[in-house]
Amino acid sequence: MLDVRKMALLRELARLGTIAAVAEAQFCTPSAVSQQLSGLEREAGVQLVRRSGRGVALTAAGADLASRTEGVLALLEEAAAALAAARTELSGELKIGAFPTAVRTLLPTALVELGAAYPHLELHVTELDPAQVPDALRAGLLDIALVHSYDYVPAKPDPALTTTPLLTEPMYLASAAALAVSAGAGDADPILAGRDQPWIVGSPETLCHLMAVRLCQAAGFTPRIRHYADDFAAVLTLVAAGQGVAVVPELALADCPAGVALAVLPASRRTFIARRRGAERNPANVACEEALRTAAASQPWRS
Repeated sequence: MLDVRKMALLRELARLGTIAAVAEAQFCTPSAVSQQLSGLEREAGVQLVRRSGRGVALTAAGADLASRTEGVLALLEEAAAALAAARTELSGELKIGAFPTAVRTLLPTALVELGAAYPHLELHVTELDPAQVPDALRAGLLDIALVHSYDYVPAKPDPALTTTPLLTEPMYLASAAALAVSAGAGDADPILAGRDQPWIVGSPETLCHLMAVRLCQAAGFTPRIRHYADDFAAVLTLVAAGQGVAVVPELALADCPAGVALAVLPASRRTFIARRRGAERNPANVACEEALRTAAASQPWRS
């Protein structure tokens, strides 16, 4: 019998291409991945992975098994969801992932609702960038998570995951009030008011960083980046201090200090609920989704 956990590693090797990348995505060591793949080959009785230069490649048999693994894992998730639904009480762990602004604004309300309705459900929240969510879900470190995409940074479909829309937020150009007045309001695109200003953006490789840079490039310029900050509360504090301009979503404005001027941008941030394929009907995930929708609907700016 083939070990499904080892099959999942083979699937990741087909997706990512290197043992090192699989180890990073699965939060383990390369040697552990290699050992598991060797064990899978012994179980299969055929070679699944071969050396290719300094790296590895899947054999025809390995590629075939990897392509079948996605469906196997989805069926197991469906089976686990059916078993969970047969229980009389919702209990056990529920591992939730969310980006920082959602942790501050959506999660508290949702967690209170879940805790009151299901006192035996043990809730664990991890704050992380949406770019890290797919790997964490695939590795089983999360059960359900919030991710987002921007108009200029669309999300790539992931065959291992399913997503459903939760929330759409407007985006703003944030600047110090004095700067906003001096920049004027004559530009058709508000982003152009910041073309000659220093910028505050997220760390490289984050979605927030890509959004700000691509939004500026679409307006015809490359931003002159002065500061990197991933916490929007810190970003807005720097903006208020006159350290630069920044692109911020609506949920970030819960921490907006005095002295910040906001101009609506022709762009949106869309938040989605993500789960492993097959786990959509898991009762804990369903309960969490309902609580998240209640929290999203109760946001003051949506009324």
